[in-house]
This record gives sequence, C-alpha cells and structure tokens, in this order.
Amino acid sequence: MRSPFAERERDRLIAAMLPDVAFDGWSILTLKAAARRTGIPVGEAAALFPRGAPDLVAAFSRWADRRMLDRLEGAVLDELRLSARIALALRLRFEAIAPWHEAVRRTLAVLAMPHNLPLGLRLLYETVDGIWYAVGDASTDFSFYTKRATLAGVAAAATLYWLEDKSPGFADTQAFIERRLADLHRLGGLRERLSAAAERMPNPLRVLRPSR
Repeated sequence: MRSPFAERERDRLIAAMLPDVAFDGWSILTLKAAARRTGIPVGEAAALFPRGAPDLVAAFSRWADRRMLDRLEGAVLDELRLSARIALALRLRFEAIAPWHEAVRRTLAVLAMPHNLPLGLRLLYETVDGIWYAVGDASTDFSFYTKRATLAGVAAAATLYWLEDKSPGFADTQAFIERRLADLHRLGGLRERLSAAAERMPNPLRVLRPSR
C-alpha cells in the first residue's frame, strides 16, 4: 500500500519508533509502542508493515530520503559544482538520521540477512536515484546507470564511515565523501570513463529502476 495517506501514517509511526529501536530493534514490540503513542490502532499499524522488519527498515530509509530531498529542495544549487551538490545531498541525509545511529545499525543488520539483500540494493538505488534527479541529472542513456552505480558505492562506504565517525558535526565523514568524489574526478568525467565498459558488462541496476 503506497498511497499518500499510508505513507504519512508510516512516517508518523517510524518517527515514533526511532527512540525505541536502539533497545528493541525493528520489532512488533517497538511498532506497538509507536502505535499507542500516535493513536493509530495497533492492527492498522501492523497492516502498514505486513512483512515486519523488512517493511519497517524500508520505511525508515524512505523517511530519511524524503527528509534529505525536502532539505535539498530549499538549497541553492545553481552555483555549486556537480560534486558539491552530491556532497551536500549526502550530508543532508546524514543530518536527517544523525540522532538515530543505532537505528541505522539495526537497519543494516536487517538488510545484511541473505533474504533481504535484494531489498537493501533497491533501497540504496532509491536513495542515489533520488539524489541524481534532485541535483539535476536528466540522463537517459547508459550513464543513467553508471552514475547511480558509482554513487551507490560512495553512499554505502560513507554510511559505514559515518557509523564510526566521532568528529564534531561528522566533519570527517564529509571529508571522506569529498575525497571519494575527488577520486572519481568529481563525477564530471564519469560518462566518458565508463562508456567503454558499458559494452563489456551487463548492468544489474536496470532491474532496480522503477517506472516513472
């Protein structure tokens, strides 16, 4: 169920669950407590997450994505280089989840289970796809996929780095992101550098691309 009303209710429940996830995980116990806090009947709350933990972590990832994109929409991007726009988007996402380190750890634990690996890939794809569209990418050829595959690697590595980052304001994570983007020649030459490889390899990201 992906109606706007259902998404709003999921967001309310995820926000209410986050303080308890560190103690009880993405569990029915945590969901029931959140339902009571928000005044949503427990049966209705459970129906919004029929698969349990996988649906809960998916909703959390999408909750974080929406907050990142909302903040990015209010930013002035025109004068920023592409790499700076990407770095800003990732920083805004980390700011959105900053109070919920343990919830992120619990999320990664759920997604690391073998049967949840496809879900983890899809959620990572959704995050980087949203970022590329938000920063103005309009590509439709093979670079559409190579850009997303490359940014997925940066985002995944940055998340693991962020989980161990004790620097003020996660400054070390931001520096890590900027180094990774610099290593990719600031993403500007991505299409040229990878176009030759396109003819030699299948692209699994095609199956993850949602219909728009």
